[in-house]
Amino acid sequence: MFNGSVNSGTNGRSEEFLDKGLNTASNSSDSLLTIDEVQKTLNRSRASVYRYTNTDTRNLNPPFNPRKLNTEFRSDQKDQLLFHPNEVARFAKDILRIKEVTLEILNSPSSETQNILNAILDELRIIRNKIDGQADKNHSIPNHLQDPDKKAA
Repeated sequence: MFNGSVNSGTNGRSEEFLDKGLNTASNSSDSLLTIDEVQKTLNRSRASVYRYTNTDTRNLNPPFNPRKLNTEFRSDQKDQLLFHPNEVARFAKDILRIKEVTLEILNSPSSETQNILNAILDELRIIRNKIDGQADKNHSIPNHLQDPDKKAA
């Protein structure tokens, strides 16, 4: 889960990067931020967040614009706008001129998917160790060839 703060050096305010009550919405979307979360993070009105957003009615996924708040890839026009926390931090720092931007990344609680991936990783490590062990046996030099004092016949 992403958690951290966006700090403004000019007024000493600290905006919460992810509100703790928004964990359920973030878990289902791989920790991407919605318009409401960005609004709370940047302490801006909903209208101004939409004004900052890089959207185009004719192009579903417009190219990256460094002067705008860029959304994540969407597959349908009806999909809600989602933002990566790093993009929101970049926008806050570069465009809104918030001097200090801190992004703290914390490990999310283990999900079923994460547990399965860890089990697969453990199995792959076991397989790798067995393969490396067999490769060492295949490449080992027999004892009678290791003695340098023996003369060839």
